[in-house]
Amino acid sequence: MAVFEGHTRGLKPLVTFSDFAIFDKPSNLMIHPISKNTEYSLLDEIRYHFGDKANQAHRIDAETSGLVLVGRNNKTTNALATMFEKKEYKKAYLAIVKGKLEEELTIDKNLKKEGKAIGVRMATCSKEEGKESITNVKPLKYNKEKDITLVEVNPITGRQHQIRIHLNSIGHTILGDPIYGVCDEVAEEYLNKTIKDETRVEHSGSYRLWLQANYLEFRYKGVIYKIYSKNKDIYKEFDN
Repeated sequence: MAVFEGHTRGLKPLVTFSDFAIFDKPSNLMIHPISKNTEYSLLDEIRYHFGDKANQAHRIDAETSGLVLVGRNNKTTNALATMFEKKEYKKAYLAIVKGKLEEELTIDKNLKKEGKAIGVRMATCSKEEGKESITNVKPLKYNKEKDITLVEVNPITGRQHQIRIHLNSIGHTILGDPIYGVCDEVAEEYLNKTIKDETRVEHSGSYRLWLQANYLEFRYKGVIYKIYSKNKDIYKEFDN
């Protein structure tokens, strides 16, 4: 039986406890390998630091940076994964969105698979279809020169691409999103890994998706943990 042996590229846990750890994942790093040809993923670092019983308790998109909770053994991973399934946590994201968003708002739009050319793309739909999806959005700062807004996002539900499609649905697409707010051809090129950097920047506004899992709060064995990401890339991109 093949055993996955993790190797390191220097990424260390943000914080480590006896049963679990938290990584501050950079953008463009997959959580889990998708095939034997995947050279490196966060799982490499997880297994390198904590052994072959350690696993992530949840996932975020490869291009989303920020906090990932990891169980150091099977029992803890299962308990933490159940916590995520039951939504027994608080989570906040930071995002840079296109345009000027001036007021706090709640986006309450059901989501379903779009069912067209781009298989992973979600779409908003009526309350009679899809799954309930609610996102709170709070503008933090506006960059007039770039016409972009830094926002804090609290997903009340946890659907696939929820934050991305919800923000796109109100006309404030996340900067650098290669799937929402772009034409099918560009999205296909991105998914097929054939897109040129200049094409992506031209159509999406940036070379990466500017979304960060910035805050995580949860209870484990009677203790409440409140963790913030230390990654400052999103602030640098917004201000520069």
